[in-house]
Amino acid sequence: LRIGSMNMLLHGVENPDIRYRDSLAQTDDDEAEKYSLILANPPFAGSLDFESTAKDLQQIVKTKKTELLFMALFLRLLQSGGRAAVIVPDGVLFGSSNAHKTLRTTLVENQKLDAVISMPSGVFKPYAGVSTAILLFTKTNSGGTDHVWFYDMQSDGFSLDDKRSPQPEKSDLADILTRWRIRERETERKRTDRSFLVPKAEIAGNGYDLSINRYKEVEYEEVQHDPPEVILQRLAKLEEEIAEGRRELERLLG
Repeated sequence: LRIGSMNMLLHGVENPDIRYRDSLAQTDDDEAEKYSLILANPPFAGSLDFESTAKDLQQIVKTKKTELLFMALFLRLLQSGGRAAVIVPDGVLFGSSNAHKTLRTTLVENQKLDAVISMPSGVFKPYAGVSTAILLFTKTNSGGTDHVWFYDMQSDGFSLDDKRSPQPEKSDLADILTRWRIRERETERKRTDRSFLVPKAEIAGNGYDLSINRYKEVEYEEVQHDPPEVILQRLAKLEEEIAEGRRELERLLG
């Protein structure tokens, strides 16, 4: 707790409120529907026993996976109209288990899923190389998703290797913020663009798959190849040059 408090102080939070508790195992009715905004980067790839998980979270999504349980927790903590931005591993976006599908269906049909920002796999190096995304949603308990805004981030302003060297000229962060503010105008954006809108009906038709590769179109440049006879002529010439070089080497060796 002291290290966490010091970290918050160093980042300008003068009176941090950090509590020691197991949020996934303990039910606290005083916290339910209390918050208007949640920003989170919860632990990935963890697993809990059903017996040690809060029963109210299992009612939202029955699973042992911590990344899904934390999403259920955030839905429980948000007040109606509250918003959240949560970093999740890519598996949350396309996982085929019933729990994965239930959670995605809940976000799209029962809440308002605003955006999916796909991030490159190196943003958490050197600690982890997992591919991640940011889910932005609003709790409504009555739906409201018409379109979902997708953004394909290529760079966060740092190299994607273990060194994470600053590369501010490559950063997409400013563009993400700009386009986020005008996302409702992007209905005509092509699927080959960095960002675009996808209607809810299309997402539902794809089994509530939220991976950007499901919807993004890739443009392939046509490559012009020489005719086969020209390629064969080049090969014959190369073979002759190799043979001549071998004969010259044999003469030198006597």
